Amino acid sequence: MNNIATITDFVVEEFLPGSDPAELPADYDLLATGVVDSLGLLKVIAWLEDRFELSVDDLELEPDSFRTVAAIDAFVARARSAEVG
Repeated sequence: MNNIATITDFVVEEFLPGSDPAELPADYDLLATGVVDSLGLLKVIAWLEDRFELSVDDLELEPDSFRTVAAIDAFVARARSAEVG
């Protein structure tokens, strides 16, 4: 299941207020551009745990997993499959 729209809406609401979610490409580098910094990354992880009911503590966290909306979506998919498996 694709969660791109949900993740994009969160990123825009929290880090780019006033921006149009439709204007944030799924492959836009959130880390390199400074949209999400290290503290923001903690906020993203906490939101993922809450929104998608994930136990992120048990997963290997790498910055590349949170670099783009598409990467975050792939992370959620991997985390869900790890919890099922």
